[in-house]
Amino acid sequence: MTTRKKIIFSILGGLCGGLAIMAAVSTAIVKTSSNNTCLSCHWHSDADASWKQGNHCLNNSGVMTDCAECHLPPQENTASYVFHKTRLGVKDLWSFIFKKKENIDWEAKKDMEYAVNIVFNESCVKCHANLYPQGISDDGIAAHLYYDEYAEKLDIHCISCHMDAGHFNPGYSHSKMVGVPVKEKGSSVLFTQAAKVDVFANFLETVPGTSSSIRMIAVPGGSFTMGSPENEAFRGEDEGPQHKVNISPFFMSETEITWDQFWTFYSETMSEGRTPPEVIYANNTRPDVDAVSGPTPPFGNPDQGWGMGDRPAITMTHYAAQTFCQWLSLKTGKTYRLPTEAEWEYAARAGSDTPYFFEGSPKKYSEKSLKSRIFGADTTCINRYAVYSGNSRKRSQEPSRVQANAFGLKNMLGNVMEYCSDWYAPDYYTEFEETNPKGPVSGTEHVVRGGAYSDDASGIRCAARAHTMHDQWLKTDPQNPKSIWWYSDIKGIGFRVVCETPEIYK
Repeated sequence: MTTRKKIIFSILGGLCGGLAIMAAVSTAIVKTSSNNTCLSCHWHSDADASWKQGNHCLNNSGVMTDCAECHLPPQENTASYVFHKTRLGVKDLWSFIFKKKENIDWEAKKDMEYAVNIVFNESCVKCHANLYPQGISDDGIAAHLYYDEYAEKLDIHCISCHMDAGHFNPGYSHSKMVGVPVKEKGSSVLFTQAAKVDVFANFLETVPGTSSSIRMIAVPGGSFTMGSPENEAFRGEDEGPQHKVNISPFFMSETEITWDQFWTFYSETMSEGRTPPEVIYANNTRPDVDAVSGPTPPFGNPDQGWGMGDRPAITMTHYAAQTFCQWLSLKTGKTYRLPTEAEWEYAARAGSDTPYFFEGSPKKYSEKSLKSRIFGADTTCINRYAVYSGNSRKRSQEPSRVQANAFGLKNMLGNVMEYCSDWYAPDYYTEFEETNPKGPVSGTEHVVRGGAYSDDASGIRCAARAHTMHDQWLKTDPQNPKSIWWYSDIKGIGFRVVCETPEIYK
């Protein structure tokens, strides 16, 4: 055989071999991308059932979308497809072999934070080239126009709004809410008058004309050291210098304001109008104003599908929380407001001067410490008093889950971050008032305290400070102007209220 023929046969053989390998790989990809193959490694008992009830399987067109069409990039992107298929396949196989099914937090895998990592936006766009189908609502058009313009800049995912598309999600909605949710529990008897407070003691505030009540705790006045010492583990620079503060007595709600309480306010005041925030802030401590214009309807379910009732109301703006306080003042004839940052920390500490109002150190409880990474965090004590990343299952919980601090207040640490009335300034502690400080006279963001269900134990210390991030928390809101009532990109934010005491008790 001549050299030329050998070269030709070698080339043809190489091509045939390459084609054979490509055919084998293609066949393997097809066979291992079937629904049955996917479900063979996925133990979640609800995954198959919820997919079969979802719009991608059960719809009027009769077209069924398979697992791989959502959970892998388009096959046209061969390199990306093979890479992600291999990565996810190895991860799933590892879990199938080495993980115990009962130890997997299935509920957490239903959340948006997890979904955006296993659903490929380019796959959604490939199938849904027309984002403006016949029959789409005006709100849908506005949302998709906003997506078209800002998707890449704001890292918006289709799944951010369409969590119910691939898997059935009972009660999920991404359209404007209609009406007021039915209360899950509670009395249906309407109160005729507000609570009469003639002694400095805990009382049950009854909101006239409603069946809503708020348990208020009498917090005695006193002095405390605000901020954290320089040697406190995980301390932030804005937590010092420590300074002595005198606090007058006040009443504080036992828990964060609940959905049952917030929906009472919403149902009485809901409006399509917009009361300027500066009007609400100016009138917030005046119980003599005539009326309050309440929230416009939120998009979707602001409870995130976690349940309402006694769970803390979440996703409302600082302005909405202030408006609630003004409404409550009007209804009861008392002065309700958000706590100052100093009042909040004083109430959270409840006489303690340690990182938490219960025993234990941040290093002991935090999953960030080297010891915890090796041996696991000791959570025996903290689990009794706080809802945080170590025990929350990635969502807020009812107040019955935790024990109260020495003042009788629940969930001061963890569960949801809580608004304070103060503007935020990182260096405010260098210039402070010694008695009943109210924070800086102006600012752009407000103080939030307490940490949330998603925070590590290091972030729910009594002295830990945080602040609102208004623009970031509204980034996927397509409305113009954006909502002044509801945030679109924050879940773990809520508030509790303070009732000022008459001068006779101060």
